[in-house]
Amino acid sequence: MPVSRLPPFSCFDGHRLVASGTPDVAALALKQLRADNAAGPLLVFDNASGRTRDFDTRGSDAELLARVTEAFPAAMEAEADATAEDVPATPRGRGRPKLGVVAREVTLLPRHWAWLAEQPGGASVVLRRLVEAASRAGADQDRQRRHSESAYHFLQTIAGDLPGFEEAIRVLFAHDRAGLEMALRSWPEDVRNHALRLAFEDADG
Repeated sequence: MPVSRLPPFSCFDGHRLVASGTPDVAALALKQLRADNAAGPLLVFDNASGRTRDFDTRGSDAELLARVTEAFPAAMEAEADATAEDVPATPRGRGRPKLGVVAREVTLLPRHWAWLAEQPGGASVVLRRLVEAASRAGADQDRQRRHSESAYHFLQTIAGDLPGFEEAIRVLFAHDRAGLEMALRSWPEDVRNHALRLAFEDADG
Protein backbone atom coordinates (compact mmCIF):
# COMPACT_ATOMS: atom_id res chain seq x y z
CA MET A 1 0.00 0.00 0.00
CA PRO A 2 1.55 3.36 -0.96
CA VAL A 3 2.17 5.80 1.87
CA SER A 4 0.49 9.17 1.86
CA ARG A 5 2.81 12.05 1.19
CA LEU A 6 3.57 14.36 4.06
CA PRO A 7 2.11 17.85 3.51
CA PRO A 8 4.70 20.59 2.85
CA PHE A 9 4.30 22.50 6.15
CA SER A 10 3.42 21.59 9.74
CA CYS A 11 2.57 23.90 12.65
CA PHE A 12 3.39 22.88 16.23
CA ASP A 13 2.35 24.32 19.56
CA GLY A 14 5.11 22.96 21.76
CA HIS A 15 5.11 19.20 21.16
CA ARG A 16 1.54 19.20 19.78
CA LEU A 17 0.91 19.11 16.04
CA VAL A 18 -1.81 21.66 15.28
CA ALA A 19 -2.00 21.63 11.48
CA SER A 20 -0.28 20.18 8.41
CA GLY A 21 -0.85 21.40 4.90
CA THR A 22 0.05 24.05 2.37
CA PRO A 23 1.75 27.30 3.46
CA ASP A 24 -1.56 29.10 3.89
CA VAL A 25 -2.90 26.36 6.19
CA ALA A 26 0.19 26.53 8.39
CA ALA A 27 0.22 30.34 8.41
CA LEU A 28 -3.43 30.61 9.42
CA ALA A 29 -2.92 28.06 12.18
CA LEU A 30 0.06 30.03 13.47
CA LYS A 31 -1.95 33.24 13.39
CA GLN A 32 -4.74 31.66 15.43
CA LEU A 33 -2.32 30.25 17.99
CA ARG A 34 -0.72 33.65 18.44
CA ALA A 35 -4.14 35.26 18.84
CA ASP A 36 -5.01 32.66 21.49
CA ASN A 37 -1.72 33.28 23.34
CA ALA A 38 -0.85 29.60 23.08
CA ALA A 39 1.88 28.37 25.41
CA GLY A 40 4.23 27.44 22.58
CA PRO A 41 6.87 27.54 21.48
CA LEU A 42 5.00 28.08 18.23
CA LEU A 43 6.90 26.61 15.31
CA VAL A 44 6.15 26.04 11.63
CA PHE A 45 8.32 23.46 9.90
CA ASP A 46 9.09 23.17 6.22
CA ASN A 47 8.77 19.40 5.93
CA ALA A 48 11.03 19.18 2.89
CA SER A 49 14.00 20.42 4.93
CA GLY A 50 12.86 19.97 8.53
CA ARG A 51 13.78 23.59 9.24
CA THR A 52 11.52 26.24 10.72
CA ARG A 53 9.85 28.96 8.67
CA ASP A 54 8.38 32.14 10.09
CA PHE A 55 5.29 33.97 8.87
CA ASP A 56 4.27 37.57 9.34
CA THR A 57 0.79 37.03 10.76
CA ARG A 58 -0.09 40.69 11.32
CA GLY A 59 -3.27 42.13 9.84
CA SER A 60 -6.28 40.34 8.45
CA ASP A 61 -6.46 36.78 7.16
CA ALA A 62 -6.68 38.16 3.62
CA GLU A 63 -3.50 40.19 4.09
CA LEU A 64 -1.72 37.16 5.51
CA LEU A 65 -2.82 34.95 2.62
CA ALA A 66 -1.67 37.57 0.13
CA ARG A 67 1.80 37.57 1.69
CA VAL A 68 1.90 33.77 1.69
CA THR A 69 0.88 33.59 -1.97
CA GLU A 70 3.61 36.08 -2.85
CA ALA A 71 6.24 34.20 -0.82
CA PHE A 72 5.28 30.69 -1.96
CA PRO A 73 3.82 31.03 -5.46
CA ALA A 74 4.89 27.57 -6.60
CA ALA A 75 3.33 25.83 -3.61
CA MET A 76 0.06 27.71 -3.98
CA GLU A 77 -0.12 27.05 -7.71
CA ALA A 78 0.55 23.36 -7.08
CA GLU A 79 -2.36 23.26 -4.65
CA ALA A 80 -4.63 24.99 -7.13
CA ASP A 81 -3.65 22.48 -9.82
CA ALA A 82 -3.84 19.42 -7.56
CA THR A 83 -7.26 18.39 -8.86
CA ALA A 84 -5.81 18.03 -12.34
CA GLU A 85 -3.90 14.97 -11.13
CA ASP A 86 -7.19 13.18 -10.52
CA VAL A 87 -8.24 13.49 -14.17
CA PRO A 88 -7.50 10.28 -16.08
CA ALA A 89 -4.69 10.66 -18.57
CA THR A 90 -5.49 10.40 -22.27
CA PRO A 91 -5.05 6.77 -23.30
CA ARG A 92 -1.97 6.12 -25.39
CA GLY A 93 -2.28 4.72 -28.85
CA ARG A 94 -1.35 1.14 -29.55
CA GLY A 95 2.15 0.22 -30.47
CA ARG A 96 5.59 0.31 -28.89
CA PRO A 97 6.67 3.68 -27.45
CA LYS A 98 9.82 5.28 -28.77
CA LEU A 99 12.74 4.44 -26.53
CA GLY A 100 15.00 7.32 -27.57
CA VAL A 101 18.01 5.02 -27.83
CA VAL A 102 21.31 6.78 -28.60
CA ALA A 103 24.26 4.85 -30.05
CA ARG A 104 27.67 5.70 -28.58
CA GLU A 105 30.98 3.92 -28.24
CA VAL A 106 31.56 1.75 -25.17
CA THR A 107 35.06 0.54 -24.29
CA LEU A 108 35.35 -2.62 -22.20
CA LEU A 109 37.97 -5.23 -21.43
CA PRO A 110 37.74 -8.56 -23.30
CA ARG A 111 36.46 -10.40 -20.23
CA HIS A 112 33.66 -7.84 -19.92
CA TRP A 113 32.61 -8.39 -23.52
CA ALA A 114 32.79 -12.16 -22.98
CA TRP A 115 30.51 -11.90 -19.95
CA LEU A 116 28.04 -9.67 -21.79
CA ALA A 117 27.92 -12.10 -24.69
CA GLU A 118 26.72 -14.82 -22.33
CA GLN A 119 23.82 -12.77 -20.98
CA PRO A 120 20.30 -13.04 -22.43
CA GLY A 121 19.22 -10.12 -24.57
CA GLY A 122 22.62 -9.04 -25.77
CA ALA A 123 25.13 -6.46 -24.58
CA SER A 124 22.93 -3.38 -25.11
CA VAL A 125 20.04 -4.77 -23.09
CA VAL A 126 22.30 -5.85 -20.23
CA LEU A 127 24.13 -2.52 -20.12
CA ARG A 128 20.84 -0.59 -20.02
CA ARG A 129 19.66 -2.75 -17.13
CA LEU A 130 22.90 -2.23 -15.22
CA VAL A 131 22.75 1.55 -15.70
CA GLU A 132 19.10 1.68 -14.61
CA ALA A 133 19.82 -0.38 -11.49
CA ALA A 134 22.81 1.81 -10.55
CA SER A 135 20.88 5.04 -11.08
CA ARG A 136 17.96 3.79 -8.98
CA ALA A 137 20.33 2.76 -6.18
CA GLY A 138 21.98 6.19 -6.23
CA ALA A 139 18.62 7.97 -6.22
CA ASP A 140 17.44 5.85 -3.29
CA GLN A 141 20.56 6.71 -1.29
CA ASP A 142 20.16 10.43 -2.00
CA ARG A 143 16.48 10.33 -1.00
CA GLN A 144 17.29 8.44 2.20
CA ARG A 145 19.97 10.99 3.09
CA ARG A 146 17.60 13.93 2.51
CA HIS A 147 14.93 12.30 4.67
CA SER A 148 17.39 11.71 7.51
CA GLU A 149 18.62 15.30 7.37
CA SER A 150 15.07 16.66 7.42
CA ALA A 151 14.20 14.56 10.45
CA TYR A 152 17.44 15.62 12.14
CA HIS A 153 16.72 19.34 11.72
CA PHE A 154 13.19 18.84 13.04
CA LEU A 155 14.31 16.85 16.07
CA GLN A 156 17.20 19.19 16.85
CA THR A 157 14.75 22.11 17.04
CA ILE A 158 11.84 20.53 18.85
CA ALA A 159 13.33 17.64 20.83
CA GLY A 160 16.94 18.48 21.64
CA ASP A 161 16.21 18.37 25.38
CA LEU A 162 14.20 15.14 25.37
CA PRO A 163 15.71 11.99 26.92
CA GLY A 164 17.58 9.75 24.50
CA PHE A 165 18.08 12.46 21.88
CA GLU A 166 21.63 11.39 21.01
CA GLU A 167 20.62 7.75 20.59
CA ALA A 168 17.68 8.77 18.42
CA ILE A 169 19.98 10.71 16.10
CA ARG A 170 22.42 7.80 15.91
CA VAL A 171 19.79 5.29 14.77
CA LEU A 172 18.23 7.91 12.50
CA PHE A 173 21.42 8.22 10.46
CA ALA A 174 21.82 4.45 10.53
CA HIS A 175 18.46 4.38 8.68
CA ASP A 176 17.16 1.98 11.33
CA ARG A 177 13.41 2.47 11.53
CA ALA A 178 12.83 -0.12 14.26
CA GLY A 179 15.66 1.40 16.30
CA LEU A 180 14.26 4.90 15.87
CA GLU A 181 10.78 3.79 16.88
CA MET A 182 12.29 2.25 20.01
CA ALA A 183 14.35 5.36 20.81
CA LEU A 184 11.28 7.61 20.48
CA ARG A 185 8.81 5.34 22.28
CA SER A 186 8.52 7.58 25.37
CA TRP A 187 8.42 10.88 23.45
CA PRO A 188 5.28 12.96 22.79
CA GLU A 189 3.16 11.19 20.20
CA ASP A 190 3.04 14.02 17.65
CA VAL A 191 6.81 14.54 17.76
CA ARG A 192 7.43 10.81 17.42
CA ASN A 193 5.03 10.33 14.52
CA HIS A 194 6.22 13.41 12.66
CA ALA A 195 9.88 12.43 12.99
CA LEU A 196 9.16 8.96 11.63
CA ARG A 197 7.26 10.39 8.68
CA LEU A 198 10.05 12.82 7.88
CA ALA A 199 12.65 10.07 8.10
CA PHE A 200 10.89 7.37 6.13
CA GLU A 201 8.14 8.91 4.02
CA ASP A 202 8.02 11.51 1.27
CA ALA A 203 7.43 15.19 1.96
CA ASP A 204 6.13 17.51 -0.69
CA GLY A 205 8.60 20.23 -1.54
